[in-house]
Amino acid sequence: MQAPAEHALATEKELSDFLKAVERRAFKRTVYAVRDDEAALDIVQDSMIRLAERYADRPAAELPLLFQRIMSNATMDWFRRQKVRNAVLRNFSDFEGDEESDDFDLLASLQSVEGALGAESAADAVAREQMLHLIETEIMELPTRQREAFLLRYWEEFDVAETAEVMGCSEGSVKTHCSRAVQALARALRTKGISP
Repeated sequence: MQAPAEHALATEKELSDFLKAVERRAFKRTVYAVRDDEAALDIVQDSMIRLAERYADRPAAELPLLFQRIMSNATMDWFRRQKVRNAVLRNFSDFEGDEESDDFDLLASLQSVEGALGAESAADAVAREQMLHLIETEIMELPTRQREAFLLRYWEEFDVAETAEVMGCSEGSVKTHCSRAVQALARALRTKGISP
């Protein structure tokens, strides 16, 4: 007897298609969290490998939440490792020069999605770049949990229950984090003369 379609295991093609579809968004979201392109790429690649190795036998419908959970755990593990590394290296900081960190350029990664931007004037392009830069800057200033909730809800378009499952918290906490994030972003943008 064959399992119902919603419980059918993901095929190799479904898993591959899912990973291709989620790769860019996962990278952008992870860069927002860790603020380091190379670390973000490592986290996303490790998460993809873990999903393929450990959960390829799960139904295709479960892949998005499983992947987000794996990626959230991998990101938290990265932060833990950074904390330990920073504690160890703090004593040696006198021997190091200042590192110049290249900020993640949201605009460089937002290549025009076939016709999405259409033909725009130079003034419109500059205004759009400035707006995206302001929004990116303000998102990165949010506290970690608010930023994670905001990106899962509004970037990944997860519902409250899915976001709560990925973050490992209650739905009420997700709503609180999102509300605070939206209020903080609106307030920050208003101070820069932008009405949300």
